[in-house]
Amino acid sequence: MTKTRTRSLVKGALAGLIGGIAGAAAKKAAEKFYPPSSRHESTSSLMARRMTNRKLSEKQKRVAESSLHLGMGAAAGAAYGAAAEVYPAATAKQGASFGMALVALSHDSPLSALGLTAGAAEQTSRERTSEVASYVVYGVVTELVRRIVRRAID
Repeated sequence: MTKTRTRSLVKGALAGLIGGIAGAAAKKAAEKFYPPSSRHESTSSLMARRMTNRKLSEKQKRVAESSLHLGMGAAAGAAYGAAAEVYPAATAKQGASFGMALVALSHDSPLSALGLTAGAAEQTSRERTSEVASYVVYGVVTELVRRIVRRAID
């Protein structure tokens, strides 16, 4: 007898949040192997500097970057986890589609329009592929962890 899982936005969001934190850590690790360009300031660093409106020490910059990176990863993961509850197709390609969608929704429009990232036209092919690859890693790890956590809390 197979147990049918009941949809729960709260459980889905919680599983996605945990998955998003793991995905953000995996994205950061992937960037060590295939780093983004050093020509541009990182999005997290630029956001931290703009939010505080002052120059940060190296230690403050690292803390702010990590906090923003993990916080954004957790928030996106929570939204993804909730969406997966009502629209299971959101998990297509084991989360790779989610990662690709995040690149398109964040880096290709709002963040570049706000001057927080280089626009696609300003990036080299190598910078673009690094960006896409790290987001695919984020999406796949987020989905893997989300699925495991969601089964555990059912």
